[in-house]
Amino acid sequence: MIIQNHELFRELSQETIFEISKVMVEQRFNKGAIVYTQKDRALYFYILGEGNVRLTMAEQAEIDYSVTRTGEVFGWSSMVGRRYYTANAECLQPSKVYMIDKEKLITIFQKNPRDGMKFYERLAAAVVQRLVDNYNAFITGGTLQGVTYGSGQVMGAGEE
Repeated sequence: MIIQNHELFRELSQETIFEISKVMVEQRFNKGAIVYTQKDRALYFYILGEGNVRLTMAEQAEIDYSVTRTGEVFGWSSMVGRRYYTANAECLQPSKVYMIDKEKLITIFQKNPRDGMKFYERLAAAVVQRLVDNYNAFITGGTLQGVTYGSGQVMGAGEE
């Protein structure tokens, strides 16, 4: 089960892990397939099983980020109150993705608020880390590819 050892789900109860695994849907995409666009309603949270998904934001300037590590999460706009995704997600190679319906995940966390709090603390840390990584790549003129992943994407307790 991909989420059992994932940082975002670390220390959640076995019951919660089991409930989440029941609502996860495996989806396979071909190279070039669009997982979602900025115009799509943010209904799902995603975990990369295998492959490579490019996230792009094209408003005033294009921001490009590649999701390349097994277990890396994306589409978290759905979990932070956004109505629409903030980026476009396109598969750069055949990819396996796990989709979790945000409403079902929220319902699971409402049944166990302690697990929900743990999840959201780690999700917030992942969002902040990606923001910092994007900022650093922007100011150095570098490219951002595969910086966050699986268990390494959320900073440990006490890190800033």
